[in-house]
Amino acid sequence: MISLPPALHPILESLQAHQITPIVVGGYVRDALLGTNSKDIDIELYNMQSLEEIEKILKPFGKLNLVGKSFGVIKLKIKELEIDFSPPRTESKQGAGHKGFDIRCDFTLDFTTAARRRDFTINAMGYNPQTKMVLDPYNGLEDLRCKKLACVDEKTFVEDPLRVLRAVQFAARYDLVCDENLLRLCRVMIENSALSELPKERIFEELKKLLLLSPKPSIGFELLRQMGGLSFFTPLDQLEITPQDPTSHPEGSVWTHTMMALDSMAGMRTGDAKRDCPLMLAVLLHDIGKPSTTVMEDALLNAPRHAHAGVDIARSWLWRITEDKFLINAVLPLIAYHGTPRKLYRNQSSDSDILRLSTHVSIENLVLVARADFFGRAFDESRPEHFEAGEWLYSHAKKLGVLHSPPKPLLMGRDLITLGLIPSQQFKNILDTAYEAQLNQQFFTRQEAIQWLKRDLVITL
Repeated sequence: MISLPPALHPILESLQAHQITPIVVGGYVRDALLGTNSKDIDIELYNMQSLEEIEKILKPFGKLNLVGKSFGVIKLKIKELEIDFSPPRTESKQGAGHKGFDIRCDFTLDFTTAARRRDFTINAMGYNPQTKMVLDPYNGLEDLRCKKLACVDEKTFVEDPLRVLRAVQFAARYDLVCDENLLRLCRVMIENSALSELPKERIFEELKKLLLLSPKPSIGFELLRQMGGLSFFTPLDQLEITPQDPTSHPEGSVWTHTMMALDSMAGMRTGDAKRDCPLMLAVLLHDIGKPSTTVMEDALLNAPRHAHAGVDIARSWLWRITEDKFLINAVLPLIAYHGTPRKLYRNQSSDSDILRLSTHVSIENLVLVARADFFGRAFDESRPEHFEAGEWLYSHAKKLGVLHSPPKPLLMGRDLITLGLIPSQQFKNILDTAYEAQLNQQFFTRQEAIQWLKRDLVITL
């Protein structure tokens, strides 16, 4: 028996009273069997006559959203629940890409036939709330129990290129092993350039699910590597063949380190997607500059200025999957400065250095990325309990009040006007110089700043 939200019960009873059989399908059934609650519910309706009939039945329960009606979907939102009602449908491939399908409602279909269009067996299950029975025509329950990811129908599976990336993120989210037949199909699809048919927006949505919802994103990226899909996301494919010095990185290649760091970062996610997404992307790409900078120096492998080189590479990589400028601008500084916490700690740098760092990057986020980088590796000896460099920087930045953002300028344009200066293009140069002096801790209050201005700057103008 699968538990359904109480708010759904009267709706189901009303449908059944009209001799319509509602079947809960897809992800809600899968997640419920795994003990996870979902607020998104898809319900297929059998023995119905028309969409107009369904609209009439559902109308008393809330405002209907008919945006999906042309595809046979009627949406109903009740408080936090989002419910999609639809008749069984068929899909036939008509064009390239994920959207190249002709979708048609077919009121005559039985559940087994209707479920054949779904991607994976674990997504092809249904639940009949009237009989309290799970409908499982394609052995999804057993695959879920065995932690196996298998396709429903290999003939229809290959028609949708997005299913390659769905396989990747589902394997990671639910810790599933990809069935050999499914792995073979995905390899063939990638070899036939299936991923190139997808718009960047859909690619990014699947990557976000992999990065934000997986306990161990490395499972998905390793599966993508096995499928031969890393070349589509080059230069990620170069990380595997880029070695590292075994003293600092006994785990091996840059790829192995990156996967370990990514899983480490996943364990520190906050649950806020807007914050977590740039953090996860920064860790994924933090060493993207190593393939082009790794050299042998004094019998040691080194990658000088790889963080700096990685910024431009990461920018190009990100633009290929998203046009979100805010996101990209949040990721790049984390890559550029990911090694700085350890450098500052090693040198026991001054407060001025920390203040200056805060003008380039969120120190709180930077410490998280650097922590993932530090713990995302093997250790010859026992694993450290603390990331001392990160804790040191976090403590100092918090004391200075710059953990989340840089210090606000103590001197403003109005202060210059008060001193009798006439607004001009020089104002910017004066204020920039004053802010630099503030970062160098030449003054700490607005009054001290004005005194500094009178003494050290204005007098020279």
